[in-house]
Amino acid sequence: MITQVTKGIKISVQTTFEGTFFKNYKMHYAFGYTITIENQSKDAVQLTSRHWKIYDSLNDMETLDGEGVIGTKPVIQPGDSHTYNSGCLLTSPIGAMKGHYNMVIINNAEKFRVYIPTFKFSAPFALN
Repeated sequence: MITQVTKGIKISVQTTFEGTFFKNYKMHYAFGYTITIENQSKDAVQLTSRHWKIYDSLNDMETLDGEGVIGTKPVIQPGDSHTYNSGCLLTSPIGAMKGHYNMVIINNAEKFRVYIPTFKFSAPFALN
C-alpha cells in the first residue's frame, strides 16, 4: 500500500491486476485500485475534483480531469474517511498513475490540493 499525507489528509492506495482482454484487435490490461482518503485534520473538507496523470509504458502520458470521485463530492469530517474503487485500462502490462484532489475546507471555503502518490500497475507475469 502506498500512502501520502498533505495538510492532514492521508491518501492510501492499493492496486490489483484484474486481467487481460482484446478490444479493437488490441490486447488491454485491466487494473483496479482502491483509494482511502482519511481526514486527520481538525476541519471538515469536501473533495470537489480530481486530476490524474496516467502512464502506460507503451503510450504517451494521458491527463484526465473530472468532478468529484465516482459520481460524488464527498464531505469528510475530522477523523472520518472515504474509500472508493476504480480502475484503469492500459495497452501494456506496466504503468502508473499519480495526481491530486482539489479540496475545500467547509467552514472557511479555503481551497487546497491533496497530492495522490504515484502508484504502479504491473501484471504479475510482467515481473522478474
